[in-house]
Amino acid sequence: MLKAKNLSPQKLAAFTALVLSIVAALGTMFIDPSFKTVGIAFVLTFLVAYYLYLYTLQNFIYRKIKLIYKFIYQTKATKREDFFNKNILPLKTIEEVSEDVEKWASQKKEELDNLRRNEAFRKEFLMNLSHELKTPIFAVQGYIHTLLDGAMEDPTVNRMFLKNATKNIDRLCRLLDDLDEISKLESGEMTINAEIFVIQDLIRDVFDTLSLKAKGKEIKFSIKKGCEAPVQVLADKEKIRQVLINLIDNSIKYGKQQGATVASIYNLDGKTLLVEISDDGIGMQEEHLPRVFERFYRTDRARSRDIGGTGLGLAIVKHIIEAHGQTINVRSKQEVGSTFGFTLEAVRE
Repeated sequence: MLKAKNLSPQKLAAFTALVLSIVAALGTMFIDPSFKTVGIAFVLTFLVAYYLYLYTLQNFIYRKIKLIYKFIYQTKATKREDFFNKNILPLKTIEEVSEDVEKWASQKKEELDNLRRNEAFRKEFLMNLSHELKTPIFAVQGYIHTLLDGAMEDPTVNRMFLKNATKNIDRLCRLLDDLDEISKLESGEMTINAEIFVIQDLIRDVFDTLSLKAKGKEIKFSIKKGCEAPVQVLADKEKIRQVLINLIDNSIKYGKQQGATVASIYNLDGKTLLVEISDDGIGMQEEHLPRVFERFYRTDRARSRDIGGTGLGLAIVKHIIEAHGQTINVRSKQEVGSTFGFTLEAVRE
């Protein structure tokens, strides 16, 4: 009986009273062995012990248990809750209370761990944001002060300084635009307007858009052999265009001279397509791969800043793909290249 998992206060009181009653009955037999006397002693001892022990349990031990529950749920009892505390909680076993407390402690530990991670992420984000904002602002400030200090009168440098200042202002505007966009994506304000379109046609459009930039590094664009057949997808065309522009633009930035960017399309299960953008550029170390989609995360800060960009492109890409209910992944090896792959909903013809 004591080993029962659902041992209630009533059962515990009854078991204790039974033991005491048996002892009292055996003791009475030595004084007066008559059945009537032994029976009265047994019944009286059982009733007194039962109600006394039950009262003690419910008014002392379970009162403390109620306080524990009030602390766990952090509520001031209403009339309904007061009825619950008086009539329901005492029926809970010590084992059940222990499980509830352990569950509560585990939940609180998880919440604390999340708070610590979020705090660390917030500090890192603010530090990165401050650094990203300071760089163009200080550059513009330096050029303008130099012009005001006399360089304005020198025709050989004034135009160059103004161009450089404009470049940094443009970079600052891109950063603010990206921050605004990622805020909308994270808050769910940006809606997905799904339509049916051929993914290969969109990839070719993006190739054409970025062809001049690729020409500067003599990078060739292509769709992998066997993947040219038109495949329709259901997605927000302009959002997926933005995803492809970000990924293909990165393949140019981090691609090698006279390199190649290849797009591949694979049918996974008839319902889902995998679109991959691969390059043969500088690649990344494996330790960086789990974090490349974080805001402002850079595998090589000095090189990334020289190349340009806000550090938010891949974070925006991830949010767009996840807003479609799909996934994105990355494979990469240093000095071999990188492959970014994302899934889309396929349309059966």
